[in-house]
Amino acid sequence: MAPSEKLCEKLCEKLPETWPSRPGSASRRSFVKALGAAAATLPALAMLPRWGFAEDVAATYANAAMDWKRFAGQTITLAGAIHPWSNAIAPLLPDFTKLTGIKVATDFRLETAYLGALPIQLNRGGSTPDVFMFTTYGQGISGGWLEPLNAYYSNKSLTDLGWYDENDVLKTARAFPLWRDGERYAIPITSEAVTLFINGEALAAKNLAVPQTFEQLLVTANAIKTGEMSGIAMRAQAGGNSSVPALSFLFSYGGAMVEDNKAVFSSPEAIAAIEMYGKLLSQAGPGGVGGYEWYHVLDDFLQRRTAMAIDSSNFATDISNPAKSHVARQAMFAAFPHVAGRTSVPFMSHWQACINSRSRNKRAAFLFLLWATSKPTSLRTAAAGLATTRLSAWSSEAFKQAFGPQAAAAALTKLQNADVDRAKAILFHPQSRPIQDAFMIGVNEVVSGAKSAKDAMTAAAEKANAAIRG
Repeated sequence: MAPSEKLCEKLCEKLPETWPSRPGSASRRSFVKALGAAAATLPALAMLPRWGFAEDVAATYANAAMDWKRFAGQTITLAGAIHPWSNAIAPLLPDFTKLTGIKVATDFRLETAYLGALPIQLNRGGSTPDVFMFTTYGQGISGGWLEPLNAYYSNKSLTDLGWYDENDVLKTARAFPLWRDGERYAIPITSEAVTLFINGEALAAKNLAVPQTFEQLLVTANAIKTGEMSGIAMRAQAGGNSSVPALSFLFSYGGAMVEDNKAVFSSPEAIAAIEMYGKLLSQAGPGGVGGYEWYHVLDDFLQRRTAMAIDSSNFATDISNPAKSHVARQAMFAAFPHVAGRTSVPFMSHWQACINSRSRNKRAAFLFLLWATSKPTSLRTAAAGLATTRLSAWSSEAFKQAFGPQAAAAALTKLQNADVDRAKAILFHPQSRPIQDAFMIGVNEVVSGAKSAKDAMTAAAEKANAAIRG
């Protein structure tokens, strides 16, 4: 068993033996093997031109007017999901320790398990983890779990803002962590926007054009499907973690998740959006799609089991990698579809990293975040295809080669023109998770045919509003 498989096996010990439900659902061990293959980026990253603290790279950090060694001897705990960012940063941690003298203990878990466990851990009031990947921003702020960061940025003895160069950060990433009072409680660490992926060979075989509207997408998905290949794959699992593609439909139809502290996804626009989502997956989706999470969607596309997929732009790294992908040469990265006469509004997001408000090593933790999101570190992680928050990293040839130039250009355009406020309205709501859970239960019911879109979304919105009222 490869080291990455051992890591995944350890993380999966508490999962049920069938994880998750899908046609031909593999046992937990089979899933571990598949995840281990995906996590093989860890040794691959270790083989990057690490620069091994060569003089020119060390000098890049030395140019900062900062005392990198001032917290030497401290140890911080870094927690997160098994994710492209954690895979990218882990091999570089020894270099951070060499630069600063700060040791980093890691606690990376499967994403669903991590997102479920972290709020419980933070609510108990412990001092660890010191730094953690985070998504439910509003819940974290209202719970007092997150350390305010503005004072750290303005502390000239701790931070060299000229060297850090925030103007190099994507404008969505600069705006994303700003709370309503202007305080920042997080630093964005990745960038993603929902994208349409197409197997160009399958499209050409049927002499079909790239779909532009949702109606065209439905016609194309039905026309392109075969006995061995579904027309389209998207997430439909009944849980908030699966909401990203469906939110893109909702926004693009003119709907919203929350307005004036009320769930509003039972609007006519929202019902039309989810009705289309359900049609696509029930008519042209894979069998068992009601259990699909992101890794099912990605795996189906990589293995030519689906002709089209809609999900995070971060899939491009794997899709463009011939060692992992059977469609690396024929994959197309297209604009997210739109309603006729409207502009598409694909969901965009930045994973963020926060500091525990009860950490005993807050300044060392902040120094770690500065290092991890700095230009030189971002260039190194981008060389493996990580979609960072840095314009300099996105424009680097190494990133374009790893991510795919077409995919990089498409994703960057979406990010630079994204509707940040619409995404923040749901992501930063204190009841974000129960709202998204209710939403995706409704979506799942539509996809499975259990309820009409109107009935499912009306009931889902009522359930979400009950959670908001408490």
